[in-house]
Amino acid sequence: MSALKILVIPGSLRSGSLNVKLAAAAAQELARAGVEVTRISLGDFPLPIYDGDLQTKSGVPKHAVNLKRMIGAHHGVLIVTPEYNSSLPPLLKNAIDWVSRVQEPHETRGQVFRDRAFAMAAASAGRLGGARCLAALRLILAACHATVIPSQVALSFADQAYDDMDRLKNPADIEALNALVRQLIDVSQRMM
Repeated sequence: MSALKILVIPGSLRSGSLNVKLAAAAAQELARAGVEVTRISLGDFPLPIYDGDLQTKSGVPKHAVNLKRMIGAHHGVLIVTPEYNSSLPPLLKNAIDWVSRVQEPHETRGQVFRDRAFAMAAASAGRLGGARCLAALRLILAACHATVIPSQVALSFADQAYDDMDRLKNPADIEALNALVRQLIDVSQRMM
């Protein structure tokens, strides 16, 4: 059996992002568990705002195809996203919208969502830790027919959650992240 591969996608490009820190912490836990981890930046896949007329005129942008192929090269995906106005940031929603339009000759449209496990996490300086965003993301991924694991992490007061080495400090936060990692590994292995 090939090595388990997990893709970690932070939904933020902001310098010093609490979610990029959480994505890094998750990637470290996945690597400790023996998983082959790839962490990307959506900034490396610049996309125009989704527009059906643009798609009809020009087709799906190459960066959407490349992002879809990056997802497809992994057995599982962890999305770590900030919350904007109780929902997803436009960067992440737009990436999902474009990737859902990619159809390779040997696939059905959106097959990349159906063939692997997805996990979700959010970090916020607020009390809810991005939980409303995770509810919205779960709905969107379900509409794409993705298998989304039950465990999720909503890291509250994330501006105080890390030590000076950007490691999580609170044992409950560490355990929540470890539970998410274990479940993503388990579900991804069963779907291989």
